[in-house]
Amino acid sequence: SIFHSFGSQVTLVEMLPRVLPIEDEEVSKEVERQFKKRGLKVLTGAQLQSVEKTENGVRCQIERDGKVTTLEAEMLLVAVGRAPVTEGIVLETVGVATERGYVPIDDHMRTSAPTVYAIGDVVNTPWLAHVASAEGILAVETMAGLSPEPLRYDHVPSCTYCEPEVGSVGLTETKARERGYDVAVGKFAFTALGKARILGKTGGFVKIVREKKYDEVLGVHIVGAHATELIAEACVALRLEATTEEIVRTIHAHPTLSEAVAEAAHAALGHAIHS
Repeated sequence: SIFHSFGSQVTLVEMLPRVLPIEDEEVSKEVERQFKKRGLKVLTGAQLQSVEKTENGVRCQIERDGKVTTLEAEMLLVAVGRAPVTEGIVLETVGVATERGYVPIDDHMRTSAPTVYAIGDVVNTPWLAHVASAEGILAVETMAGLSPEPLRYDHVPSCTYCEPEVGSVGLTETKARERGYDVAVGKFAFTALGKARILGKTGGFVKIVREKKYDEVLGVHIVGAHATELIAEACVALRLEATTEEIVRTIHAHPTLSEAVAEAAHAALGHAIHS
């Protein structure tokens, strides 16, 4: 997304069926639609088979739908996640166990060695700086003899810094249904926002997932301008076990992008006003 903004011709190759596999399916579809609208070429369900250097860059063999095609480019950027680096640091000598390279921990970040704690990328939790920071605070407070509440990893915000931005927290609609919730959803498109028109960024939407019995907000998924900032309101809502009704009754300033959160809450309750 960034290289495209700089004027490069970009082809995105993703092995899984969606460009953002961990995000809500509708959000991922919108990102792909916006990417293609901007001129990026997107190949989902595609696997990179081989790469060779050429005089002008690289030649890639890509398999998709059973067919192998050749893609030539000046540069190949590989982004396949990260892995723990725990070999050769003698963890076993202090009694710290590992599993597939990760350090197992309890809900307060304690390892198998009573006085050793582990946080961040060496433990099998989301690979995010803000997660590691929260884990560090939890570990230190536990060391100090306090009784901090364990982290709720369902409440970790996920942010994707592309154009348009993506911010999400909580359960996707699919995950909520898989867990047995009776789910209702509400969406509100940025196209109806005056502030989005002022910014010239009207693509995207806010989607709220709620459960019907107690009206608790289960997840909020945002794609669009400043989504990575807007998601903070949703994080507070989930932390406080807020209901959709409480978001509706919270007065949001106009004109703002955050109005979309309240409007999506209205839609989730079945009485959308401006969509």
